Amino acid sequence: MTQNKEPAFGCFYFVCIIALTVGSIIQFSDEAEFAIDMSRKRLTHVPKDLPSRTEILDLSQNDIADLRMSDISFLSGLKVLRLSHNRIESLDFNVFKFNQDLEYLDVSHNWLQNISCYPVVSFRHLDLSFNPFHALPMCKEFGNLTQLNFLGLSTTKFQQLDLLPIAHLHLNYLLLDLAGYYVKEMEVESLQILNTKTLHLVFHPNSLFSVKVNMSVNTLGCLQLSNIKLNDDNCQLFTKFLLELTRVPSLLNFTLNHMETTWQCLIRFFQFLWPRSVEYLNIYNLTITESIDEGYFTYSKTALKALSIEHITNQVFLFSQTTLYTVFSEMNIMRLTISDTPFIHMLCPRVPSTFRFLNFTQNVFTDSVFQNCSTLIRLETLILKKNGLKNLFKVGLMTKNMLSLETLDVSWNSLDSNMYEGICSWAETIAVLNLSSNVLTDSVFRCLPPRVKVLDLHNNRIKSIPKGIMKLETLQELNVASNSLTDLPGCGAFSSLSVLVIDHNSVSHPSADFFQTCQKISSIAAGNNPFRCTCELREFVKKIGQVSREVVEGWPDSYKCDYPDSSKGTPLQDFHMSPLSCNTVLLTVTIGVTMLVLAATVAFLCLYFDLPWYLRMLYQWTQTRRRARNIPLEELQRNLQFHAFVSYSEYDSAWVKNELVPFLEKEDIKICLHERNFVPGKSIVENIINFIEKSHKSIFVLSPHFVQSEWCHYELYFAHHNLFHEGSDNLILILLEPIPQDIIPSKYHKLKALMAKRTYLAWPTEKSKRGLFWANIRAAFNMKLTLVAENDETLKREHSSWQEGTAASGRHGNRKQGAHILNCKHEAERASWKWDKAVNQYSYTILN
Repeated sequence: MTQNKEPAFGCFYFVCIIALTVGSIIQFSDEAEFAIDMSRKRLTHVPKDLPSRTEILDLSQNDIADLRMSDISFLSGLKVLRLSHNRIESLDFNVFKFNQDLEYLDVSHNWLQNISCYPVVSFRHLDLSFNPFHALPMCKEFGNLTQLNFLGLSTTKFQQLDLLPIAHLHLNYLLLDLAGYYVKEMEVESLQILNTKTLHLVFHPNSLFSVKVNMSVNTLGCLQLSNIKLNDDNCQLFTKFLLELTRVPSLLNFTLNHMETTWQCLIRFFQFLWPRSVEYLNIYNLTITESIDEGYFTYSKTALKALSIEHITNQVFLFSQTTLYTVFSEMNIMRLTISDTPFIHMLCPRVPSTFRFLNFTQNVFTDSVFQNCSTLIRLETLILKKNGLKNLFKVGLMTKNMLSLETLDVSWNSLDSNMYEGICSWAETIAVLNLSSNVLTDSVFRCLPPRVKVLDLHNNRIKSIPKGIMKLETLQELNVASNSLTDLPGCGAFSSLSVLVIDHNSVSHPSADFFQTCQKISSIAAGNNPFRCTCELREFVKKIGQVSREVVEGWPDSYKCDYPDSSKGTPLQDFHMSPLSCNTVLLTVTIGVTMLVLAATVAFLCLYFDLPWYLRMLYQWTQTRRRARNIPLEELQRNLQFHAFVSYSEYDSAWVKNELVPFLEKEDIKICLHERNFVPGKSIVENIINFIEKSHKSIFVLSPHFVQSEWCHYELYFAHHNLFHEGSDNLILILLEPIPQDIIPSKYHKLKALMAKRTYLAWPTEKSKRGLFWANIRAAFNMKLTLVAENDETLKREHSSWQEGTAASGRHGNRKQGAHILNCKHEAERASWKWDKAVNQYSYTILN
């Protein structure tokens, strides 16, 4: 952002200071290991343990009383030595015999009364000022200091040729401390000052000016006087003292520091200086005493271009303000600065003024200043910052007749843009306007100069830039930092905008359209904002990353996330969000497709593993268990009725009835067969569950026919479930014929798992091995059952009936289902589950 530039004459204001810092103080590469700072350590002598490679040594503000050669002789590379503000009483330059590189020596503010000379040639800066010398401490050896830039001396009296040893030198800065100067009342001394760019004379701060010295100089560019105390009596003595010094035509810059004077003496001083060659007059810390009375001042032709008075203390409380202000308002100079004063007003010049630059910073001016003033027609720059201005409308009206005004600074006031009194008027020539640090709001954009190029509105109360504002087509630089803006302004109303400063606002999700609407932007500073790192910010970060770092000031260090908390402090360049999470349509489609794929996968797995079948079986088993819980307790406490429940395919019934059953019954093993034991009237599933639970073990005769039977698989499922429910090993697997794995349906994964993990008994085809087979069967029933007593005759009848049915089945190749026996397997395999729909009300549909 373009700042208010210092006037060209500012460099003359500070010629003395520049000469001191640039011409006299030597610049060194201050490497830490070569610079030693031991100031303010209460040292009474120079430390002995200093590094030998020390180049810069600061021993100022201690209590060192003397300096010896042994203190610094080993510091052969020493270049800078500061010994100011100690208690050194004498100085022998011989102590620097071995310090041939020493260029900077400061022994000011000590107790020096004499020095001992020794040839030295390396000094560029030598300060012996503010010491109680009775005469100028001058050595003829100083004439060899051809590189000397700065020389500081003290004295209480002069002799005309005191400075003769250095007459041929060309100094940048000569400081003479005359605080202790004293001569008899009638005596007048002379001093020839030959060649110096800057002469600085320091007088006693509490004494009236009384120096009677005729000082003559050959060349002098800058004159500084410090501690000038004047009244109406010694005012003429002061002007007489200046007579010879100001006669030099090369004197352009005159500076007075800490000046106390009466108003009349000040006017006489101005009048004395007016015809002189001085172009720039600076007064710092001016105190006006006694009274302010109207005086006569002739504004003759003058070389003076600029007057600057900073910090005025007025000890006069009753005076005519017109008298005070008129002296300054009527000056026929180009530049006037009066800052940090109790002035409440400034008059409009009575005639067209020569002022081009006016600076009234830090006064107490009000909105009435320069109202209806039509004589400042040449004024180009007006600075009124840090005053008491409140009405922006009146500020604009103030400039209406300033036909040449280009720069206006009214920052640090209390300007309010809501106090309209009509159409907002400004000087049309205003190009640079500083309205920063006020209380302006959004409405300020409706009261601005139409041709402004540089606009500073930082540190106000602006929340947004209204869209309905007038177009500022010439605006090139806009500073709205430290406000409450929530977005970057577009360039619809600022078609020429090239520089934007909008940091320290409330911009959380700036629009990426900014770079499209502001094609001429060459610099943007938008850092230190509370960026919300969400999807809306992705496009802005992408855009800002595509432009040069020279365009985006502070990138990337000043651009960090503030929200969410998980990303707080993260640089925007490191913030990333996936396109999926930021694209609602894409996210919805992705979730939908994922859910469809998941649903299809689950459906496939359910069908592949026949999950509905298992759920229905589990439901049947649960219902049966629930009904069992409703049976009276005495019925639940009965013992097991069978040693084994036998499950087999109808195609394997011949082997079961001819081989297995005869052997088991011969061994007194009571078995349950569905043909003779299932209870008529109950559903097939309920019969299976009940008799498996009433049997100690379950025997499954496995064969290729078995794995193709749905009902056999049900029986295996319930028996396996009962295994886990009861916690016992109740399964006996008999492999009647080998079963290829590929013929087992994929949905019977329990059967596959059992055959893979459990040991089964294989029926041997060789008769010689069948003895071992039956022995293993017998061993599986190594327990005794306490069976419920039943009518032997009933058992015999059931057994005879079963044998008759078996014989009939053998003759006809299949078995008919009796009224009291449910043939679950045969009907299921032949009727494809249709039989199950015809069972009684307790039957359940097993398969669809």
